[in-house]
Amino acid sequence: MNDPILVINCGSSSIKYALVPAAPDESRLAGQAERLRGVDARLTGVDGAGRAFSRPLHGADHSEAMKAILESLEGQHPVAVGHRIVHGGERFTRATRLDAGVQRAIEATGALAPLHNPANLAGVTATLALFPDLPQVAVFDTAFHQTLPPRAYRYALPEGLYRNHGIRRYGFHGSSHAHVSARLETVSERPHGGWLIAHLGNGCSTCAVWQGESVDTSMGLTPLEGLVMGTRSGDVDPGLHAHLARQLGWSIERIDTLLNKQSGLLGLSGLSNDMRRLEQAAAEHHSGAVLAIEVFCYRVAKSLASLSCALPRLDGIAFTGGIGENASAVRARVIEQLPHFGLKLAARANAATVGGREGRIDPAAGGPQVWVIPTDEEGRIAEETRQLLQESHHDAT
Repeated sequence: MNDPILVINCGSSSIKYALVPAAPDESRLAGQAERLRGVDARLTGVDGAGRAFSRPLHGADHSEAMKAILESLEGQHPVAVGHRIVHGGERFTRATRLDAGVQRAIEATGALAPLHNPANLAGVTATLALFPDLPQVAVFDTAFHQTLPPRAYRYALPEGLYRNHGIRRYGFHGSSHAHVSARLETVSERPHGGWLIAHLGNGCSTCAVWQGESVDTSMGLTPLEGLVMGTRSGDVDPGLHAHLARQLGWSIERIDTLLNKQSGLLGLSGLSNDMRRLEQAAAEHHSGAVLAIEVFCYRVAKSLASLSCALPRLDGIAFTGGIGENASAVRARVIEQLPHFGLKLAARANAATVGGREGRIDPAAGGPQVWVIPTDEEGRIAEETRQLLQESHHDAT
C-alpha cells in the first residue's frame, strides 16, 4: 500500500491535517483550518502543487472546512483517512476501523473527554460525508498506555467508581510516546530497554517505557493531571476545588477553566504560555518568567525521577515536543536536577540539537543516554492506519 494516508486531527474550532506518503523521505502536504465558525476563520497550508497558501473561510463549520481542505489537495488521492481520537477508554487498545458501532462507543466515552472527543467526532462525520468510500480509522491517544499495570492506573478510590464509571488513569500523547519509543529502538543501540520520555509542549506528559510498552505515565483520567503545562496547572491538591468553592464561592466550571486555561506557565508568569517568550523575559530578569521556568523544569525532573520506579533499569531519557525539541536550556535544567541517575549532557551537542534535529546529547561515557527525538504524531497515526488496513487485507485473502 503505497498511496498516502490523510491524517485528521480535529479540535473544537480547528482541523489540522496532513497527507502522509508511504515513503518516509517524501514531503507531506499539511495545514490547518483555524477559528472555525468565526468571521476570521482561515485555512493555511500547502496545496497539491506544493505551493503555500492562506485563504479565508468566513464562518465555515467543520464540514465546510473539510471541503476546503479537500479542494486544496486536488490531484492527490489518499487511500484511507486516519483520525486522532483523544480518549478511547478501556475498550480501544489499538487503531480501529470506524463504523457506526465504534462511533457510538467513542461518543459514549465523551464524558471522559468532553472537550476533545465530540470535536474529534465532528471531524469523523465531516470526513465520512466527503469520503464515503474510503476506509476511516480511529487512532487513540490513550491506546499506547493500555499496557499500564493496575498499580499504575488505579486511583485510591472506591472500587465502584472504577468498575461502574471508568474512573482510572488513562494517559495521553500516546502517538507521540509510541513514535519516540519506536525510534529509540532503532537509534539508541539499546533496544528492549527502559526509557523515560518527556513530551514537552503546550501540553506536557512523561512516560516510562519498558521493552516498547508504556508502564506508567504522568497524565491520568484527563490531560490535566501531571506536569505544569502552557495553560494547565498539572497536579494540584485535590482539596483545592472544595477550598475555592467554600472560600470564594467559585463554581466547578470556573475552577475547571482556571486549571485548564489560566494556569501553568501562563498563570505562574503572569505573562505568557510560550516558553520562547518566557526565556527571553527571564533573561531580562522578569521574576514571573524566572519562577515559571524553575517550577516547570523542577516538575519535569520530579516526574521523571518518579516514573523511574516503573523500570527495571534506566537506559536513558528522550525529550520531544515543541519545548523538548527546541529549548536546550530547559533540557539542561531538567538533567541538572537528576545527577543521582548518572545523567549528564554534552553542552555543545545539547545547544546544537534544536529546530527539529534528532540527536544524542550526552557525553557517551557509558551511562544512561539522553536523546532529542522530534515527535511525529501524524506519521504515527498514518503508520497505524496503514498497518490496520494491511492486516485487514491479509485476513480477507
